Amino acid sequence: MTRRYDKFCGFAAVMGITAIFVDVASDHPATGIFSIAIYWGSLALLIATALWYAWSGVQSTSGGINLLAVSAIGVSVALNLLYSYDFAGQAPLSFWLYIFAIWALVWRGIDRLAWFKTFDVGLQRTINIVIPVLFGLWLIFLWEVIVAAFEVPHVLLPPPSSIAVRFANSLDILRADFYQTFMKAVLAGYVLGCGSGFVVAILVDRVPFLQRGLLPLGNLVSALPIVGVAPIMVMWFGFDWQSKAAVVVVMTFFPMLVNTVTGLSEAGALEKDLMRSYGANYWQNLLKLRLPASLPFVFNALKINSTLAMIGAIVAEFFGTPIVGMGFRISTEVGRMNVDMVWAEIVVAAVAGSAFYGVMALLERKFTFWHASYRQTR
Repeated sequence: MTRRYDKFCGFAAVMGITAIFVDVASDHPATGIFSIAIYWGSLALLIATALWYAWSGVQSTSGGINLLAVSAIGVSVALNLLYSYDFAGQAPLSFWLYIFAIWALVWRGIDRLAWFKTFDVGLQRTINIVIPVLFGLWLIFLWEVIVAAFEVPHVLLPPPSSIAVRFANSLDILRADFYQTFMKAVLAGYVLGCGSGFVVAILVDRVPFLQRGLLPLGNLVSALPIVGVAPIMVMWFGFDWQSKAAVVVVMTFFPMLVNTVTGLSEAGALEKDLMRSYGANYWQNLLKLRLPASLPFVFNALKINSTLAMIGAIVAEFFGTPIVGMGFRISTEVGRMNVDMVWAEIVVAAVAGSAFYGVMALLERKFTFWHASYRQTR
């Protein structure tokens, strides 16, 4: 089945690249770095690679890497074609056949990387990072091609190139917004919300009637809409970052509370009997058995809250803030139709939230390496 797939995709890639040769590339104005030799050589290399793919198949990781390397050349040729010709919103069929051809090469290359397994932990982790990065770059390329080829208005969806230019030209603004929203509101609210939720969970575990009285109220409060809570917090704590941190506290408190209470009951019956046979008191039982057993649940709450905190702080800034902050910038620039700036702020928020989540995931792996979810069979 895999061999047939290789033949189909390989010959489809040959047809797509040949189509761009016949229809568009022969009239391409090769100038500058895209000299005639480099340009036609790149297309010839693409056809040769596609023929090799169809004839021999790709059965090794090195073959997949070669496909990806040649595909990078194909992507640069596609972008050059896209911006060298005025397609007027109607790119020829040959251009889309060419894009499909590059897709076939990229897909197979990433597929071979995904199957790569090694006992070298560092190399395996690098491969595991490279695969989603390559896939994300391919999606960004498709975004650029579709927006430019169909001439989508920038006010609806700007191309990644425009977002990158705005990002590079607005570093000072983005840095100030990041500091106001993330470094002040998100981190302060995250620490207070998660910390207080953890402490109250210990109290709930220690005092049984709190579990029956507090947890149902916690579920009720956690269901409150953020658009209703944020204006109230702004009225209580003012327009600066303190009110946004308060919203983050509300959003992160109860996930930590519920997860920690659940985790404290996860210790096995045999382990509890063993601690009882040693004569351990409540606090010894808690510190040496039940808290370590609850760590997977605690880190699960920390990971969930890492994204909730960012969302809560940004949305809270829509309801009143100084003239700085991610939420303020998004709401203001949308009104001005500067959508590329809005996307630049979204990129900052996405990168910061992903990095925050990644830090929590690394800490989880460090402290819960003994958990079944991290055991690897070799």
